[in-house]
Amino acid sequence: MLRKVNGQDVAIEPIPIKEISFPSPFAAGLEFSSPARGTWNIAHQGMLIPEAHEIFVCAASCLRGVVLTAYEMKAQDRFSTVAVEESNLIEGNMEDLIIEGVSHIIDTLPEKPPCVLVYTSCVHHFCGCDLEMVYRELSSRYPDIDFTDCYMNPIMRKSGRTPDQIMRSRFYSLLKPATIQKGSVAFIGNDFSMEKESTLYKALNQAGIRIFELTECKTYAEYQEMAQAEYYIVDYPSAKVGGEDLSERLGGTLLYLPFTFTYSEIRKNVELLAKKLPIAFPDFEAEEAACEAALKHAKELIKDTPIAIDYTAFTRPLGLARLLLEHGFNVKRVYADAFIGEEKEDYEALCKTHPDLEIWPTLSAQMRFAADHQRSDYLCIGQKAAHFNGAPHFVDLVENAGFYGYQAILDLCSLMEDAFLHEKDIRTLISRKAWRCESCI
Repeated sequence: MLRKVNGQDVAIEPIPIKEISFPSPFAAGLEFSSPARGTWNIAHQGMLIPEAHEIFVCAASCLRGVVLTAYEMKAQDRFSTVAVEESNLIEGNMEDLIIEGVSHIIDTLPEKPPCVLVYTSCVHHFCGCDLEMVYRELSSRYPDIDFTDCYMNPIMRKSGRTPDQIMRSRFYSLLKPATIQKGSVAFIGNDFSMEKESTLYKALNQAGIRIFELTECKTYAEYQEMAQAEYYIVDYPSAKVGGEDLSERLGGTLLYLPFTFTYSEIRKNVELLAKKLPIAFPDFEAEEAACEAALKHAKELIKDTPIAIDYTAFTRPLGLARLLLEHGFNVKRVYADAFIGEEKEDYEALCKTHPDLEIWPTLSAQMRFAADHQRSDYLCIGQKAAHFNGAPHFVDLVENAGFYGYQAILDLCSLMEDAFLHEKDIRTLISRKAWRCESCI
């Protein structure tokens, strides 16, 4: 049982942006997990590979979450587990446990899958398990099945590649070298399909460019066709390393065109793509004028309603705060435990123009007392912001939601207006794992 050793519980206080240490405003420590469950986890992400079968090798207590995930997705037929017990550590037979456990599962499946994702855990690293030998043996036993290594390993969270970076690279580790189709592109590393009206997708589609997306693949054969892409477009920051790995292995060209709310950067990204491919530039002035009109319309409706933003909605919460503040919106709070380096310019600008913008953590153990600071009158962007404020008026999306470019700003304005006019059931919506993922909850 946890015992309080430092006196009275103290509710956490926000830090004005002018006083934070960028990019990590808060010290690491005991962490709190809010009930906002909309972001995807490694089990959801692995299921994006069509016809893949996931096998988690882990202690039974750690398996509970991913087992529930598979059940909630109605994907039990694509999910199996191998339980690690104390005896496996004592007897030193961890390699045999994985090999024989995975083999037993494959042999008892109604149909052999074209690929298997094997998730090992921290205990395998602690005991020095020879995973390379494990995968060599599995590939030898089942030459018609593609295996890849995935990880459910919390010790990776604070050093090296993060679990999110690793998983987004494993999406594409099964792709086999293929003849590159000149001029084709693949969107890499996203949990959601690129919105068809988004700035990049529309420009590519109008030019007749072939577009590959993992999220649009229906079969493993279709998935393998992604290896034909000449260019890999990455807009999600933690997917960049996966794009680099893919470029090195298959020979395509990585184009990192990060998601942004800044007009000049949107222009720069489109211009970079246009230099590589024969696509027409959009009418930047018309697009930006449309965004300005949408922002003005939203501001006239929302007026001075206080706004809170959290990092799970968009990868650039400071960029979004800056956009809205520059257009007169009353942004008061940003919830984020750290910021990506690409937000440095937005951070510096906000320190000058809005130095008292409140920065709140989401992981601090003291955030369990967030109810002391709840403001149900807030308009929130993101599930965590909605939870911490108890605000039924919120924009419900995660991880950029497939938005991009000027269209992202237009869509966001529309969603903010809808959120302002209509209440949502916070408890029901944020308890559903993996926003937009099929769920039986």
